[in-house]
Amino acid sequence: MSAPRPFGLLAELTYRCPLACAYCSNPIELARYDDELSTADWQRVFGEAAAMGVLQAHLSGGEPLLRRDLPELVRTACDLGMYTNLVTSAIGLSRPRAEALRAAGLDHVQVSVQADEPATSDRIAGIRSFDKKLEACRLVRELGWPLTVNVVLHRQNIERIGAIVDLVERLGADRVELANTQYYGWAWRNRSSLLPTREQLDRAEEVVTAARARLAGSMEVVHVLPDYYSRYPKPCMGGWAQRQLTVAPNGDALPCPAAQTLPLPRASVRDTGLDEIWTSAPLFTAYRGEDWMQEPCRTCDRREVDLGGCRCQAFQLTGDAAATDPVCHLSPEHGLVEDVVSEANRPARVDLELAPRPHR
Repeated sequence: MSAPRPFGLLAELTYRCPLACAYCSNPIELARYDDELSTADWQRVFGEAAAMGVLQAHLSGGEPLLRRDLPELVRTACDLGMYTNLVTSAIGLSRPRAEALRAAGLDHVQVSVQADEPATSDRIAGIRSFDKKLEACRLVRELGWPLTVNVVLHRQNIERIGAIVDLVERLGADRVELANTQYYGWAWRNRSSLLPTREQLDRAEEVVTAARARLAGSMEVVHVLPDYYSRYPKPCMGGWAQRQLTVAPNGDALPCPAAQTLPLPRASVRDTGLDEIWTSAPLFTAYRGEDWMQEPCRTCDRREVDLGGCRCQAFQLTGDAAATDPVCHLSPEHGLVEDVVSEANRPARVDLELAPRPHR
């Protein structure tokens, strides 16, 4: 059976970033990504992606605005017929920079915001950035772009979720993503400081439900719950190497942004065409479909729904990337997740300080 064709490309243009967020899911060992793809390399990758049928190019990082060639890359993707989305902290989105991106054809901007007020936001981001982010959001709306505001939720800000939604509404955003932390990279190291309590999650769900009813038709409200509190896992990326792919700053091609942690051979766009990587690279074929599944996934009625869950999470928690995601209550390793949740909900628990993320 032939491989499905992807429709989305996450182009991680650089892992350099002005922020120091303790929930960052990018790799901890950044030195291996110092040798970034050139402008010509990225233009070739975009061309190969378009030839495969990719319709969306999400330009991310790190902070993609640190690439001086960003307008040129946007123009290339647009000329190839792809919808372009800038995923940014908005630090460095000056008016001249924004106007250059607008002229290049950028379709959409997604800005990350850490909280609803300066002190908390700046503490979480690691630098003074709150006012700059709000100014950038207003500039995005002034220039006519659709605006998505992404807020990573965790123990340090989730109780402000109502005020956060109010802020995003005032900014005139079309969409807000209230996404609980995924525990990879620095977020994994800081998990004990970031995982919310059940009580916090329940209150947040009430706020989101009310906000969706109030804002229906004017702003889309997306709420992503933490995997650790779910009865069943989410399907990994809509299926491993089924719909989307990622290219890291150094040219590594990945089925998902966290897949560099898996013990499988690397695949690089420096050496191999994107189509060949997608079709036959071991990193992409290893968990595509169902043949790799172990029990209880192999005979589970939900195997076509959640597809065994997240391979990277399974490897991180159990050391076996083919194991049933321990988030699933049917997993023989589910106790690993139950222990973490139990620890997060202890009444006498003391939060740790958020560790800053090194950046260059």
